Amino acid sequence: MHDASLAPSLQAEHEKRSVAFTSVLAALALTVLKLSVGVSSGSLGILSEAAHSALDLVAAGVTLYAVRVSSQPPDRKHPFGHGKVENLSALVETLLLLGTCAWIVSEAVDRLLHPKPVEATLWGVGVMVVSIVVDYSRSRMLMAAAKKHNSQALEADALHFSTDIWSSLVVLAGLGALALADHLDQASPLVPWLHRADPLAALVVSGIVLWVSYRLGKQAVDVLLDAGVEETLDGVERSVARVPGVLSVRRVRVRQSGPQAFVDLLLGVRAGLELDQAHEVVRQARAAVRTVLPGADVLAELRPQEDGPTGFLDRARALADSFDIGVHDMDLRTVGGALHLNLHAEVPEHLTLAQAHQRVSAMEAALTREMGQGGRVVTHIEPRDAHPAPAEDDPDSTETLRQVVAQVVEENPDACGLHGLTILRSGERLSVSFHCRMHPHTPITLAHERTNALEAALRTRLPQLVRVTIHVEPDETGPAALDSTPPA
Repeated sequence: MHDASLAPSLQAEHEKRSVAFTSVLAALALTVLKLSVGVSSGSLGILSEAAHSALDLVAAGVTLYAVRVSSQPPDRKHPFGHGKVENLSALVETLLLLGTCAWIVSEAVDRLLHPKPVEATLWGVGVMVVSIVVDYSRSRMLMAAAKKHNSQALEADALHFSTDIWSSLVVLAGLGALALADHLDQASPLVPWLHRADPLAALVVSGIVLWVSYRLGKQAVDVLLDAGVEETLDGVERSVARVPGVLSVRRVRVRQSGPQAFVDLLLGVRAGLELDQAHEVVRQARAAVRTVLPGADVLAELRPQEDGPTGFLDRARALADSFDIGVHDMDLRTVGGALHLNLHAEVPEHLTLAQAHQRVSAMEAALTREMGQGGRVVTHIEPRDAHPAPAEDDPDSTETLRQVVAQVVEENPDACGLHGLTILRSGERLSVSFHCRMHPHTPITLAHERTNALEAALRTRLPQLVRVTIHVEPDETGPAALDSTPPA
């Protein structure tokens, strides 16, 4: 018994091969027809079209071969399949077109400098009209198959043959100019230019072919190098971000191999998710990707993360690290329903201001996308060595500073129990943080006033202080805890 699931795939391959083979037959017929009329009329425009059609024949043959090879299943040597053979065939077609252009330009320039007689016959006009009709029919046929089966090889052929229509019209215009020259007074100054219309038409054909070559070559190289997928990445990220249960889209990678797309996702989900819930998130994420890239092979990895502001700060640190930027003093607030984040960004000290600003701006843009609509990020840029480090370089100096801080706290009758003292130094600048206790019934407003007074006293004694952080907590150990009378 045959596997019924293979039927659509086999049907697709049959359609692609049939369309490619039809294109080969059409290219062969046009090449013979144009070559015959071009030789008999001496028209370089028609001969250039004959050469173009000959290259079309080779390209169509390469496309037919590529379509046949790309349909082979993946193996150990080609784990992503053979689809990139189609992209390689498009690149080969580009090189062939460039060779055609070189010959046409050379001949056209020679005929512009040394004009040769050309006869504008009805046969010449007829063959170009036939060429236009054939190219129009097969370009539509190829493009329909390319879109249906996501085939770059067929798309390249379709784009190529659609531009053949314009080049054929240019040649017709050149033949028309020659016919017009025969009906004008041979003393007219227009006649020499009209006699050069055929090589000029050939140069225009070359320009069209060069433009097509550039587009085909760039597309083929982009796919071969896994580049040029920015719009696809954005579309996949937006689609997956709407999946219920996905807290963040941390990474999206897309690789195109012929008609097959491979997508690698790293998604942040709620910590503690059940196995069946995680499976459902993956299933919906794959479906979301396939709305952007139908038939894509999707690999999704889930990472647990905390939801809400705390989880966002963790994601922000990880994102900043990916830009080689250290962050501290992160302040995340919700303003008008949107997240606002202020932070200090530490960049390598060898960067210039322009380089540092460019890197931090890229990080800000990524953070803003994570924050959603209305999100805002404000950064203070500083070199890494500007962040204070523990003052361990001079033990005697550090001990003196500790004694000064302890003395100031002891002199304040409302504070006690100094502990957790940390002193940080950056050059001559100091940062101090510590814990102390106050009466448990002290109103929070009064506690705040007393810590402000304590901070002012410390700054008076230590003018080099740039930051003071005092954590005040209720005194549950001393006699004050037994006194239920609130302080005055």
